[in-house]
Amino acid sequence: MFILIASWLGILLLKMGLTLRVIYQEQRRESRPLQRRVTILQPILSGDPTLETTLKANVIALEQADFVWLIDDDDDVAQMIVSQIKQHFPQRNIMVKPCPAAPQGVNPKAFKLEQAWREASNDIILVLDDDAMLSTDALAHLVSEVGTDNLVTALPYYATSKNSYSALLAQFVNDSSALTYLPLLPYLPPLTINGMCYALTAQTLAKVKGFAPIQQHLTDDLAFASLLRQHQIRLIQTSALVKIHTDLASGKKYWQQMHRWFLFATLLLREKSLKINILIFLLQGLHPLLLWGVILMAFSHPLLVLACLIGRHFALRKVQQALTTDIQSRPLLSLVSELLQPLHLLHALCNRTIIWRTRRYRVFSNNNFISR
Repeated sequence: MFILIASWLGILLLKMGLTLRVIYQEQRRESRPLQRRVTILQPILSGDPTLETTLKANVIALEQADFVWLIDDDDDVAQMIVSQIKQHFPQRNIMVKPCPAAPQGVNPKAFKLEQAWREASNDIILVLDDDAMLSTDALAHLVSEVGTDNLVTALPYYATSKNSYSALLAQFVNDSSALTYLPLLPYLPPLTINGMCYALTAQTLAKVKGFAPIQQHLTDDLAFASLLRQHQIRLIQTSALVKIHTDLASGKKYWQQMHRWFLFATLLLREKSLKINILIFLLQGLHPLLLWGVILMAFSHPLLVLACLIGRHFALRKVQQALTTDIQSRPLLSLVSELLQPLHLLHALCNRTIIWRTRRYRVFSNNNFISR
């Protein structure tokens, strides 16, 4: 019993300590003002009710950025939204580029990006998902790290939502993002990149022939990270925050989103060595299983389990508040979110068909998938 609790607590405190060390080291660095203009490439797909609000927020906040919005040429809703925003901000440099449908077996996001990156009006290119919001300070942080032959990526967190399913999704990201991406940075290069938000130079993109080599990969962030490593381009994970706002209408939508993320995680594991897989399991996969064991002890040792859960809450909040005060405390949702993780992983292992907004894919491997 005590070995189980000690193992669970040890992993939690180890990840917390390593993560806080990275965060505090970055915070001690002198902040630099944004002195270079940036071209932001955003592949856009309608279906998220917050799309217009999110796109508009970035246009308002990021005055030193030019935007290239990549729209499916048959996506009438997205075309209407971006046209209205562009009319509302006539002084901003916003290019709307219609794109044909991606061919069978081709990643729609990478397909759009490949058609647009050469048209960027600035040397620094930032790829930003259409449900992501970036502050001026975060953009300046990312740009200050961009150099020759590197890629710099942000750390995601989710906006608070009153919708219970959206809140549960947000809790998963807000609890696990920093503890997943940051702890091992002093010892190992990033295993992959956060595809929601990353920046690099046009010269670096040209060196790897843009996004053409990853067209046939479903998880474009994982494929792009591998491509960059093949060309000795360094990956830099920062603690600069990118805020995501997604509204899930139902439990089904929540389950589909988590299924997609966990299936992508299994694709990552396939590409890594046995040593890396063991390390990932010890730091990420084992902890939710041990938490189940701790919870089951509540019948015989309720006070001890309560003390463990209180300690867990304060450890997570310490990391979250070190990043931002914008993350809301929801201890019950946090507990439920972690306990569900083994079920999500099992679902991903058993069911290889994912739903991605309006699209459905049967996934055999990262470079072998069928649109259905």
